[in-house]
Amino acid sequence: MTTQTPDSKPRALIAMSGGVDSSVAAWLMQQAGYDCTGITMRLTRNETLGQSGFHTCCSEKDIEDAAEVAYAMDIPYEVLDFTADFREQIIEKFVRVYEAGGTPNPCIDCNKYMKFRHLLDWARAHGMEYVVTGHYARVEQDEATGRFLLKKGLDEGKDQSYVLYNLTQEQLAHIRLPLGGLHKTEVREIAEQHKFVNARKHDSQDICFVPDGDYARFMEDFTGKHYPAGDFLDESGRVVGTHNGAVRYTIGQRKGLGLAMGAPVYVCGKDMQANTVTVGPEEMLFDRIVYADEVNWIAIPELTGPLRVTARTRYHQVEQAATVYPAECGFRLEFDQPQRAPTPGQAVVLYQGDTVLGGGTITRVEK
Repeated sequence: MTTQTPDSKPRALIAMSGGVDSSVAAWLMQQAGYDCTGITMRLTRNETLGQSGFHTCCSEKDIEDAAEVAYAMDIPYEVLDFTADFREQIIEKFVRVYEAGGTPNPCIDCNKYMKFRHLLDWARAHGMEYVVTGHYARVEQDEATGRFLLKKGLDEGKDQSYVLYNLTQEQLAHIRLPLGGLHKTEVREIAEQHKFVNARKHDSQDICFVPDGDYARFMEDFTGKHYPAGDFLDESGRVVGTHNGAVRYTIGQRKGLGLAMGAPVYVCGKDMQANTVTVGPEEMLFDRIVYADEVNWIAIPELTGPLRVTARTRYHQVEQAATVYPAECGFRLEFDQPQRAPTPGQAVVLYQGDTVLGGGTITRVEK
């Protein structure tokens, strides 16, 4: 990192996705006296994916919008090509997890490997102190311990702390999240006041490389494989129908099964080796114990004994009361009440109040 002289401005790299949030984050940092440079990461190419890229992030249209906002703000702007790294670290892992029977979370991996690793490295190499994003979360430093803390965004409906649980102390020290104390309505108002081209742009809703939501079709196109049909089984192991390939189903799924069994059934399990999908009543989906590995602690250096927490096993889930215990490869989380469909491959994030304690990747669940 460069050392600032008293009369120089701190330098910040603004990760500009082309959306309204990152554009307003750039404006707020400029107003706060930072010397800003806008950067868009090119992660995929639309023609490679066979997609228009509409309503995703990092499309050609997003690059145009980000460039226009940067021009209006009179700040330098560049597009950095990370398509090869994104393919290797995000897309290929996405395919591996689905093929192993899990449900991946590529947006969390993208934050970990792409946004806050590659961008921070690039910022340092170009003499910039901070990486800034439009996430709705807050970073604060604990005066007593000196540790950097990740806290929920004040707009509960937009809080994105769940997808940032992998941030390290080193990264948190050099990250600025200027939207953490704002509500989305305030952000759009700022964008409209300054006539940003994306002031009313829809938020991206889908995984950027699967914007139509058809994961299995994308995987078949990407790998050249065909995922064959197999047996639907009931909870006793009896064949009750034929599925279209086990990778096409997720734990807890009800729609699209094509089964007439006299009562609603849900996907309760998958055996990828046998290519079977087990279905059953909703009560089969509930588990109380979750094991996690690939753990990252933020508010504490490590877990040395049981702690009371609240936890989410899905992005927008309401937090649930639980106790976390150290385990050999990570932690064991015991919920006070059974939870619906905690799924291997997904993140489980632990909170104490509005502070992220840490989190990990779900490896298995128990009743």
